[in-house]
Amino acid sequence: MISFAMIGAGRIGAVHARSIAAHPDARLVVVADPMEDAAQRIAAGHGARVVADAGAVFDDPSVDAVVVGSPTRFHVDHVLAAVEAGKAVFVEKPIDLDLARADRCIAAVGDRASRVMVGFNRRFDPATADLRGRVLAGEIGPLEQLTIVSRDPAPAPAAYLAGSGGIFKDMTIHDLDTARSMLGEVAEVSAVGQHLDRSVEDEWDAAVVTLHGVSGAVATIINSRHSATGYDQRIEAFGRDGSLRQENVVETAVQAFTAASAGATRPYLHDFLERYAAAYAAELDAFITAIEAGVAPSPTLLDGREALALAEAATEAARTGRRVRVQSR
Repeated sequence: MISFAMIGAGRIGAVHARSIAAHPDARLVVVADPMEDAAQRIAAGHGARVVADAGAVFDDPSVDAVVVGSPTRFHVDHVLAAVEAGKAVFVEKPIDLDLARADRCIAAVGDRASRVMVGFNRRFDPATADLRGRVLAGEIGPLEQLTIVSRDPAPAPAAYLAGSGGIFKDMTIHDLDTARSMLGEVAEVSAVGQHLDRSVEDEWDAAVVTLHGVSGAVATIINSRHSATGYDQRIEAFGRDGSLRQENVVETAVQAFTAASAGATRPYLHDFLERYAAAYAAELDAFITAIEAGVAPSPTLLDGREALALAEAATEAARTGRRVRVQSR
C-alpha cells in the first residue's frame, strides 16, 4: 500500500484524491494547502489529515509519494523538496513557466529523475492512447499530418488565467505533448495568437500552432478558450496508407432522427473533468505501477521540459510572426 500526500486542494487535487481513493494499492494520508478549508473538504472524504505547510509532507516518514498540484510557481520547489526527502513525485504540468528554471530543476534532480512523473493525462485517455499506438505501429504508414482540435467550453476564471502563463503554457501544452508523442522531434514552431473575446484578460484566448517535425511531418493544433458546442476534443492522423480519427465523446451513442433534426446527438461532454475522468485514473495507476516495479514512470521530467520548450517557441512565434527553432536540451 502506497501512502500519498497531496499538495494543493484545488479542482485537480480533488480529482487525484478520488483516483487515489479508488485504487486498491493506494491511500491518501495528508492534504497540504494554506487554504485549510479547501484541504479539509478533500481530506474529510478520504480519512486524511490536513497541514497548512507543505514542508510537513516532506518531513513525514509515513508518506511514500507526493502529488504536486500546487500553483505552477511552486512546482519546482515542491518537486526538489520531495525528491530530496526520498519520495516518489507526481507533478502536474507544466514543470514551471520558465524553461531555464525547468532546466535547473532537471539538473538538480539528476539521476533521481526516474522517481518523477509529469501529469500529461491525455496520454492515458483510452481513445488517444489507441490512436497513438496505431500511429506508432505504422497502421497508416509514416505519419505525414496530425491535426489536434482542443477547445474549452468557456474561459477559466480571471484569477486562474493571471498565473497560468498564457494559452500556450496552460492549455496548448497538453496538445504539444500529445503531438510530440506521435510526431517525434520538432525542429521549428510557427503560431498565430487570437484575442477575440474581450472579456478574457489574457494575451490570447485562441491560437493555431504548427509544429514542423524533423521527419517532415507537420502537426497543426487549434485551440480556443470558448466553444458553444461544449468541450471539443478531436484528433486526426493522416499518413500514406490512410487516416485515423478520434472524435468527441458524448453521453450516449444514440442519435435522434425527427422532423426537427437528422442524426442529432447529445452535446459534447462539458469539461475536462468529465472527458478525461478515465485518463486521470489510468495516469495514477501507471504512476503506482512504476513505483511498485521500481521503474521510471512516463511521461518524465524531460517530456515536461520538451513540451514547455515547444510552448515557449509557440509564444515567441505568435508574438513575432516568425518560425522559431526549438531549444533542444
